[in-house]
Amino acid sequence: MTVRWIRAALAGAATLALGLTGCGGDQPAATDGGGPVTVFAAASLTGSFTKLGKDFEAAHPGTTVTFNFAGSSALATQITQGAPADVFAAASPATMKIVTDAGDAAGDPVTLVRNQLVIAVPKGNPQRVGGLADLGRPGVKVALCAEQVPCGAAAKTALGAAGVRLTPATLEQDVKGALAKVKLGEVDAALVYRTDVRVAAGELDAVEFPESAQAINDYPIVVLKHAGNPERARAFVEYVRSDAGRAVLTAAGFQAPQSQ
Repeated sequence: MTVRWIRAALAGAATLALGLTGCGGDQPAATDGGGPVTVFAAASLTGSFTKLGKDFEAAHPGTTVTFNFAGSSALATQITQGAPADVFAAASPATMKIVTDAGDAAGDPVTLVRNQLVIAVPKGNPQRVGGLADLGRPGVKVALCAEQVPCGAAAKTALGAAGVRLTPATLEQDVKGALAKVKLGEVDAALVYRTDVRVAAGELDAVEFPESAQAINDYPIVVLKHAGNPERARAFVEYVRSDAGRAVLTAAGFQAPQSQ
């Protein structure tokens, strides 16, 4: 029995040694956890982050990425009220500040990309909107984001720079809502991000206007303090900031941060 036990022990040790050798560089996959990552992200990031999430999952087997897309201010409120999330990507520093002021960020946010406003109009631009001044014409119905939403704050800045006053037909809680009003024919135009009109290029046209340069939004991103999967959360942030991530974001129409 003693000899058999010794042989079995030696065989087990040899098998374990071979297993460890065979794993080599793959072994850290067991230590960095895998598992789920929950990302709260601005509605305007929906298309690009959905793709990046799939790419990240493919590059990190065992990881699943779940998104909550909405207006940044609503997301910030959810986070500060205890909603479980690992990463927050906001459409403005002001909405990110809600989270950092509450002590819910793990470290300092970094600027991921920038975005610029355009006027979204139906295909063919039936109202012949050429700039912000045309939005104030009688009979032109306009959708804006609410002021507490980053796209709404940017719109207010741009309209102020142009000296244009208008009463919007509707105020939406995120940029997707404003865009939907144009698609449905409920309004003639909406002030939204360039990236959103690019996604809907088959249905809408984008009218550029010079005042948008004074209302460009920086998009900060941060790992959250109470992240359930902080290691994978950091890996996701690194991935979206990598060359591969930036390629997806710039293809969607986002601009690189000023520092780059």
